[in-house]
Amino acid sequence: MELRQLEYLIAVAEEAGFTRAAERVRISQSGVSAQIRQLEHELGATLIDRSGRRATVTAAGEVALRHARAALTAVQELRSGVDDVNGLVRGRLAVGMVTGCTITPFFDALARFHSAHPGIDLVLREDNSDELLSGVRTGAIDLALVGTATATPEGVQAMPIISEGLVALVPDGHPLTARQHSTLAEIAAYPVICLPRGTGIRTVFDRACAASGVTPDIALQASAPAAIMDLARRGMGVAVLSASMAAESELRSLPIGDATEPAVLALTWPRTVSPALRELLRHCREAFND
Repeated sequence: MELRQLEYLIAVAEEAGFTRAAERVRISQSGVSAQIRQLEHELGATLIDRSGRRATVTAAGEVALRHARAALTAVQELRSGVDDVNGLVRGRLAVGMVTGCTITPFFDALARFHSAHPGIDLVLREDNSDELLSGVRTGAIDLALVGTATATPEGVQAMPIISEGLVALVPDGHPLTARQHSTLAEIAAYPVICLPRGTGIRTVFDRACAASGVTPDIALQASAPAAIMDLARRGMGVAVLSASMAAESELRSLPIGDATEPAVLALTWPRTVSPALRELLRHCREAFND
């Protein structure tokens, strides 16, 4: 008895005929008929009644059909189980992170996963958030840490890590240091230093300015928050970043009161999750919950 014979039996029963069953399993009608007859010979019973215009299942065939379906389901589960194991023994995961990423728990998760599954290659890609999200949506990237203006970007699954407001950063002696907070209009009176388009923080800032009718002078752009703060420290303009990025800066940090939409840092991944990615996500959740 062979698995293909069980598959042909199911096809004939469901299609009520040998011709359509043959088309379904993509072999000749005579081939299907011969395999069914061989199965009947091995079982010592007629499984298909061929006397009418439509092939019908006999009482013995009904019993055989039930077990045939169960057998094929078991085989599929066996293959899936082995694939799951193989997926954690060898393979490749493409991981993306925003340029200038310094999120320690994320690196901890990658290190723990690599230690537990050394046969899986981790390929790292650093880029802006828009490009990384595009890669996640197309399947080119398995997991990406991105900045975004929404907790769950369209077309992906996500786990928000940080949600916080924007701040303006200025050095000592700047006119804005006399204030406890700032507004978009006040910031726009000076050259602005910020992240480039395609980043979550820049998206939040641009949306807030558009909603308030403010047109800032984007004088300088840099991908690394440290570079933005260094330029602001040198008097090149007002830096706009998230609150956590500014936490250890020597610059004066002023919350932007009318930029109400938070900037979100989130882990994102495709809707279809492989066994290896599922395991990496487990390590990420544990790392960020430590």
